[in-house]
Amino acid sequence: MKKSICLLSAILLLACPQIENKQVSTSNTKNIVIAHRGAWKTNNLPQNSIASLKEAIKLGCYGSEFDVHLTKDDIMVVNHDKDFMGIDIETSTYEELLDKKLSNGEKIPTLKAYLEEGLKQDKTKLILEIKTAPSGIERTLKLTKMAVELVHSLNGQSMVEYICFNFEAGKLVRELDLKTPIAYLNGDLAPKDAKQAGYTSLDYNIKIYRKNPEWIKEAHNEGITINVWTVNSNEDMKEMIKNGVDFITTNEPEKLFELINNKKNEVKK
Repeated sequence: MKKSICLLSAILLLACPQIENKQVSTSNTKNIVIAHRGAWKTNNLPQNSIASLKEAIKLGCYGSEFDVHLTKDDIMVVNHDKDFMGIDIETSTYEELLDKKLSNGEKIPTLKAYLEEGLKQDKTKLILEIKTAPSGIERTLKLTKMAVELVHSLNGQSMVEYICFNFEAGKLVRELDLKTPIAYLNGDLAPKDAKQAGYTSLDYNIKIYRKNPEWIKEAHNEGITINVWTVNSNEDMKEMIKNGVDFITTNEPEKLFELINNKKNEVKK
């Protein structure tokens, strides 16, 4: 009887198609796309504009990243550099920034206007980068507190995630909101240390993960996620997907979606 069962098992194993080589991890096919400063490149939109945010939402990105500064008169504005078209943000009033316009005619977005637009939907996360103030930690922490308070006032906690280079800013986010995702950008903390400080994610440049490849697995063992920036070539995207990152921040969201969809189709074949 036992011999018959063993023989039957062997026959079934030989008869069943082998699919192991076609399997990929969930992280290879899920939505891992974060648009860097919105989805701007393909349609030549201004970076960090509301138009680029809308495009990221239209594409269906997991998230759309944007950068926030504080003006002299304590208005939070969305812009990457510390100056807006040559006007220094920290030492200028919001009214002074209105002297310039983005290439599509938009004025520099306030954080409030940007969030209000982004919160009209519930699919694409708003990845809010708290920029480090040129004048130092006091101004950085003031911006941090104001940003979290604004998100709460708009009931946007479920849609907003925070990222920052300044270690203390991230710790303050955690103090102000015990549940919100917060990622560290600076690249100098191992996963265990980041988790102990209250961070839920490492969000490092691709060079950091190449130098410390073990951090990806260690982060997952600690229960924190891995994002990588700024990844724009197919080769780099494939490398990071293979290495098991959870999210990829890119200037080429369309390209990354195409790569993910191709992987999905390979699995179905």
